[in-house]
Amino acid sequence: MSDYDPKQATGIPTEQVGSLPRPQKLQDAYAAYDRGEIDKDALESVQDEAVKSSIEGQEDAGSPIVSDGEQRWSSFATYPITDTLAGTGLADNLAGDGGQFFAIFADGHNRQLPRLTGGPFRYKTYAADTLAKSIGYAHRPMKQAVIAPSMLYLLYPLEGEVPGYPKEQFEHDLADECERDIRKAFDAGAVRVSIDFTEGRLATRNDPRNPWTGAGLLDRFIEINNWVLDRFTPEERANIGVHTCPGGDRDSVHSADVPYNNLLPKMFEMNAGYFLIQLASERDKDPVYESIGRHVRSDANGVAQTAFVGVINPLNPRIESPEEVRDALVRAANFIPREQLGATDDCGFSPFSIDEKPSHGSPDFAREVAFQKIHNRIEGVRAAAEKLGV
Repeated sequence: MSDYDPKQATGIPTEQVGSLPRPQKLQDAYAAYDRGEIDKDALESVQDEAVKSSIEGQEDAGSPIVSDGEQRWSSFATYPITDTLAGTGLADNLAGDGGQFFAIFADGHNRQLPRLTGGPFRYKTYAADTLAKSIGYAHRPMKQAVIAPSMLYLLYPLEGEVPGYPKEQFEHDLADECERDIRKAFDAGAVRVSIDFTEGRLATRNDPRNPWTGAGLLDRFIEINNWVLDRFTPEERANIGVHTCPGGDRDSVHSADVPYNNLLPKMFEMNAGYFLIQLASERDKDPVYESIGRHVRSDANGVAQTAFVGVINPLNPRIESPEEVRDALVRAANFIPREQLGATDDCGFSPFSIDEKPSHGSPDFAREVAFQKIHNRIEGVRAAAEKLGV
């Protein structure tokens, strides 16, 4: 495992979730690829340009750890199983129609998963496959986000069985593939891997338009994710995180109105080493800080958990000042042990490849804003660490 120390550069550890807004040029290239107007090599050339710019932007902002901004992915949720959101390049045993909705967002738009048609379930693309293409551009340690097994669990029908492929066999295959995804990311050079678990809060919504949200799946999600986490040693899990948020697509959310305490007590039952927790956009922060402080574990099967609280709202073009970041962390330290406190952004800045960023006016402007927000997060974290004496 890497000897990366997340506290070394900033006192209080800090890292981003993963994604950055794709430039308009890249979004246009994805659309052209779906229409058959350009080939995969042409798309990858534009992706490569965007990755290089993404890493440079984070390094210029002072980030001690960087990501490729997920510029080579069409979706944080479906990168293992399809080339694009439109279903171009779908993996074996999947169909593009009839799958469950992942989420229905507050502005009315939705994102839908493919439909499982048979077995075995296998990834087409691992996170390491794209990380390996990007890591050569980085002059600082890289992190990698991966999708949670609980999200891909929703590929299986809510009711009934896929002919010839029992759910128990699918679950076994799913756990194997998710474990392999994490291990390969570390092998490819990532020093940290965070698991996107945005469906956690949504699992407590009970939205009749989206039946899985009312099926009481949160406990099952926690169990499934622990199947994978528990295959790793405490030393490995110290660098494996879990991210939660109420969604963030087209500057809209899917579950911000759901009480956070429906999720938080259960979430820390996952045996991850750290958690990236949306909080900057939360209206009433103190009860959330208090809940985190009560439930974050000092011993999660051999690893002390760290709570990275959100201090940046990626959906709002207003740029938080370093002083705001500092003050939020100082306030959080009244509830969360300082040695278990970290800072992050609420969500990825743009988890899907086609995202107009309507509140920002354009994805290119949103990209500039993102780098400024990252810079101010870093400066604010350093100021908070100085003030708190850590």
